[in-house]
Amino acid sequence: MRFQRRAAAVGLIAAGALLFSACGSDGGGEGQGGQAAPGGVACGGKESLRASGSSAQANAITRFVTNFEGACEGQTLNYTPSGSGAGRNEFIGGQTDFAGSDSALSDAEVATAQARCASPAWNLPLVFGPIAVAYNVPGLQALNLDGATIAAIFNGTITTWNDPRIAALNQGAALPANPIVVNFRSDESGTTQNFQRYLNAASNNAYGKEAEQTFQGGVGAGARGSQGVADATKNTPNSITYVEASFAQRGGLGIANVINSGGGQPVALSPETVGNAINGVRVSGQGNDLKLDLNSLYTASAPNAYPIALATYEIVCSNYADDQTAQGVKAFLSASLTDQAQQGLPEAGYVPLPAQFKQRLTDAVNAIQ
Repeated sequence: MRFQRRAAAVGLIAAGALLFSACGSDGGGEGQGGQAAPGGVACGGKESLRASGSSAQANAITRFVTNFEGACEGQTLNYTPSGSGAGRNEFIGGQTDFAGSDSALSDAEVATAQARCASPAWNLPLVFGPIAVAYNVPGLQALNLDGATIAAIFNGTITTWNDPRIAALNQGAALPANPIVVNFRSDESGTTQNFQRYLNAASNNAYGKEAEQTFQGGVGAGARGSQGVADATKNTPNSITYVEASFAQRGGLGIANVINSGGGQPVALSPETVGNAINGVRVSGQGNDLKLDLNSLYTASAPNAYPIALATYEIVCSNYADDQTAQGVKAFLSASLTDQAQQGLPEAGYVPLPAQFKQRLTDAVNAIQ
């Protein structure tokens, strides 16, 4: 099973389907003794945890597991990136110890998850990955866009690069009169769904399309996977796409600065600016159920807050029937929140959790029974 988890994650990396630790360097753990390893992680509990779900977080989970194994001798997590829907179903069906998901439990799933747990299930947003608006316009060194303009590009309302609405945000830039080529994900994708949620929220629903896992904009050319849209944009002058930040960076694409809903200065994408937006996100769940009000992320208005990011949850039981499982899940999640685990994320295209948000997650993890 450990090989299955790692092979699946490596396959995803090779396909380019992933985005832009934990107490390993803090020293060895105490194995199954239930004592705290250096770094504050209480090891112990179930030796081999099972989880499945979101492929968007798979590379982060692989990093977390490596550090978990180094800190808590004899313990591991076998994670299968089978997709968010499958992950939720397998957790609700009792096949796994927790689920990874690009979406929180739906209203219909809350009751069945509670029946599986014999307690409320909690949505814990552990991994965030920024989504870049990436472009290839020869000679254009920088591009500023706001939510309404991005939405108008991706639903086909704005069709040329020198459109007055783009020009107004880019004073003095040499914008060509060429048509805009939109590249979109042709496969089902949590990135597509979250990006379209952003387009609706940031444009006051002027995007006018449902936020499905398939692109609904009705314009442009499709390419499969994150690497596919990045390559299509790299190879097509005057094109634009949405893609996880690491793919845009590796492809040498331009990344648009985004003017958030506060209407201030354009904000460049970076771990710090995405972290600023995460710190301002509201929680719509109750107590330690940290289901997010994602509209509050997409409509971030704080200065220097980049508002386009995908959040993935770990869905857990608040009170496991088996104490060993509860202790193992707490150990893994606690290890994933250590400084070393978080600091290793940017090179893979994820964002370290800002301190304020991490503390709230830590409190919720510590409350698992």
